[in-house]
Amino acid sequence: MKSSLSQLIVVGVLCIVTFVGYGMWYVAVSAKSATVAELQNSIVSKTETVNRIAATLATLAGIANDEAVVQGYFVPEASVVAFIDSLQARGKALGTAVSVLSVGAVGTAAQPALTLSLNIKGAFDAVIRTVGSIEYAPYALSISALEVIQDGKGSWHADLKLLVGSRSVATTTPNTL
Repeated sequence: MKSSLSQLIVVGVLCIVTFVGYGMWYVAVSAKSATVAELQNSIVSKTETVNRIAATLATLAGIANDEAVVQGYFVPEASVVAFIDSLQARGKALGTAVSVLSVGAVGTAAQPALTLSLNIKGAFDAVIRTVGSIEYAPYALSISALEVIQDGKGSWHADLKLLVGSRSVATTTPNTL
């Protein structure tokens, strides 16, 4: 009988040891699972942050390109002479003589502008085409005054006053990202 009782005790002890071992392993695996879940959440959070940063950088790059396009519509302070030369070249291409009577700076530091007084001489059709060409030039400009006068038979001149958007060289901000 002793052997049955001893077998029962040994089996009971083995069952208890097995349940205790199982419980210990269960607790260890649960702790590791919690750690892994925390790491996964951290990875997901950092991945989302990286994705937001990448999207922001792409947006900023697009904005920088848009800014460069918009800045192209303004005459830089350092390129006023080139702008005047382009106006004279437009006139010459259309058969008129464009002469600059005056150039002045107006506006504020935030919105600088240039005022130009031009005299355009030539045939009526050429004078009007030159005025239109200047008006629709790819710049932020507006005509503040226009007077077209006939000088003689087939000879006309236009007195034109322009307000042209300008920008200082320091206005453009470099992309430091």
